[in-house]
Amino acid sequence: MGGAEVIERGTVTIKGTKIAEVGSADAIDISGASKVIDANNCVIMPGFCNSHTHIASNMLLRGLLEDVRLFEWLSTMWTLKKNFDPDTLYWASMNGLVEMVKSGITSFNEHFDAYAVEPQIEALKVIPMRATLGYGFADRGIYKSITDWSWKTLHGYGDLVAQHHHSNSGLLQIGLSPHATYSCGPEMYQLVREVADAHGVPIHTHLAEGPQENAYVQETYGTSPVRWLHSLGFLKPDVTAAHCTQLDDEDARILAETGTKIAHCPVCNAKLSSGTLHLKCVQHHGVTVGLATDGPASHNSLDMFQEMKFASIVHKDKTGDAEFLPTHQVLEMATAEGAKAMNRPETGQLARGMAADVIVVNLDTVHTMPVYDPVATLVYSSRADDVVHTIVAGRVLMENRVVAGIDEAEVRANFRAKAHALRTRSLG
Repeated sequence: MGGAEVIERGTVTIKGTKIAEVGSADAIDISGASKVIDANNCVIMPGFCNSHTHIASNMLLRGLLEDVRLFEWLSTMWTLKKNFDPDTLYWASMNGLVEMVKSGITSFNEHFDAYAVEPQIEALKVIPMRATLGYGFADRGIYKSITDWSWKTLHGYGDLVAQHHHSNSGLLQIGLSPHATYSCGPEMYQLVREVADAHGVPIHTHLAEGPQENAYVQETYGTSPVRWLHSLGFLKPDVTAAHCTQLDDEDARILAETGTKIAHCPVCNAKLSSGTLHLKCVQHHGVTVGLATDGPASHNSLDMFQEMKFASIVHKDKTGDAEFLPTHQVLEMATAEGAKAMNRPETGQLARGMAADVIVVNLDTVHTMPVYDPVATLVYSSRADDVVHTIVAGRVLMENRVVAGIDEAEVRANFRAKAHALRTRSLG
């Protein structure tokens, strides 16, 4: 990734938390290695960078409500979110981290929608992935009840930065996640910008996600969501804007001019009938675009292989151009470009000095053979359960499909019990 050539028979060496060498197997001496992983008939590649997701909350909502539009879906989701408790969120976080590790995702950008961040911080101490966790804020709409908490948390955000930012050996960062243009007013977006500038933390928001949002902003402010945030001085390179399906050419130009990044979630966008990002337009303007799963409530899995395949297919169909979004480009969006989109440029590539976030994907399967082109195989044929090993910051989190340091059966059992109890007390 990052423009590097595919090495047919290669070796990657890791020292500490960084990649030491990448090259031909014949050119690299591994005689002094303390551990050797034989990746014969496999691909060694950077771990996937999931630039927009909701792990804990959406784990608890997966499969609960299907076949509805965005705003109606959000309303039902909020019914359960109001009843979240820390223990339930902890086991949901654990289940989500396990799923991501087993899917080859090594870094993720979490947007918290008005629920507690701390249970996921605790879960990340057990399964130490590279993560940016964005505290979620809102002051209107279905999220109006968290208005006071949002203002209080924003005004005291320096304490959270001191406690959590760059913690967990630097793997954990925290950010600011104003929910969306229909749930946050101008004063809240402006304060988020001030806090981000003061503390040097990233911002992660939903933007131009669907027709209902566009209609709300047009009726309320007389413009588009992108133009409205730009008028507030909010858009800068530290912003990850999720979805962006409702952009016109001027919106795309503004995102490029301000350095705002896009987290592209084609599966959930299609499922909720939110539209499809005009990818050719934003690429023309030079906007950074990373691929993302969104949460498992609107996507139903944390599988970047599914996301890559669907992204390739839907954009070919929408543009009527079978040559658009070739396989190497969509793989870049899931790795190197995804890392840039979530403002974690230290990962996403196999190169000396980069973070040792590496996965090994088995290509010796009946559904991937005969493998004429490993990149095409990864994008169109591979699946999440083809990931054999997952390494984050030089630490093996999964080896031969077994996640280290946890009892997976216990995680599943606790999560299942907590989720069903939540549904019963919320919906009857």
